[in-house]
Amino acid sequence: MPFHPLMSRRTWLGAAALAAAFTGTSAFAQAYPNKPIKIVVPFAAGGATDVLARVLAEKMAVGLGQPMVIDNKPGAAGIIGTDAVAKAAPDGYTLLLGLSNSMLTNQFLYTKLPYSPEKDIAPIYQIAIAPLVLVAHPSVPVSTGPELLKYVAANKGKVAYGSYGTGAYPHLAGAYMSLTQNADMSHVAYRGEAPMVQDLLGGQIQIAFASALQAKPHIEAGKLKAIGVSGERRMGTLPNVPSLAEQGLNDEAYRVAGWLAFGAPAGTPPAILERIADEVRKATQLPDVAQRIAAMGFDVQSSSPALFAAAIAKERPVWERLIKASGAKLD
Repeated sequence: MPFHPLMSRRTWLGAAALAAAFTGTSAFAQAYPNKPIKIVVPFAAGGATDVLARVLAEKMAVGLGQPMVIDNKPGAAGIIGTDAVAKAAPDGYTLLLGLSNSMLTNQFLYTKLPYSPEKDIAPIYQIAIAPLVLVAHPSVPVSTGPELLKYVAANKGKVAYGSYGTGAYPHLAGAYMSLTQNADMSHVAYRGEAPMVQDLLGGQIQIAFASALQAKPHIEAGKLKAIGVSGERRMGTLPNVPSLAEQGLNDEAYRVAGWLAFGAPAGTPPAILERIADEVRKATQLPDVAQRIAAMGFDVQSSSPALFAAAIAKERPVWERLIKASGAKLD
């Protein structure tokens, strides 16, 4: 619809909205995008989430015809970056590439969360399921999940485990292990996965759940020991490492896995959400991107705003039970 010099902005917008009602599309969505798009990553640069964001941004920029800028906002288990997106304008120019903690589980952990995952973040696309590998410093004299449980129980108060943020899966799983084994393990939260792995290599912490992207080179070099994989099955990139479930650790805490996904401020026009989802789908289906994601240890998903919303609804009670069982509660 052309803008006539004699039309006021409000009149033009009203006419555009009326036209959208008849055509089933949004005038704004039709013009989208016409400037760079920011992807907020609520974790430090160098971690798996940051790497994935940069890989996808490069491919999606081609289809969208606009640059995609990565904005790392680490801290507080993804809360700082996610809150920034929740409070951004719902115009499709600020997106979130986050994890299940900031987009789902934090609501059960924090008594004073500054945003509501359900009310303030619109689901776009569940990119991949993200099982993690439980790794230990070589000084820990165990090789399997059952052996580790016995070790932490026998060394009460002497084992420290790391996470890339309070409330992230590595924290919840570690807290659950500590609680069920009466191990009194110490939790050390880091501002990202990369510094967590560095401290694990240095022996400042003894165990941690980490991504294959960060852990695999050190496992292959013998600097870390792979104990087992979370989730329901082995990772394609670590085929010789059995899942914890295979080893008899059948607790729900070890069978679930986090995920990586795109979100946007609530109120973003559905047509824009679908456009972004379509570009994510195209990017993840490219052979080089699919191989890169698999190498990180992730299972690529086929998703959409509707499918992602349904997945969240299904998983919500599982994570709520896990958090309650862990006893974790934060202000």
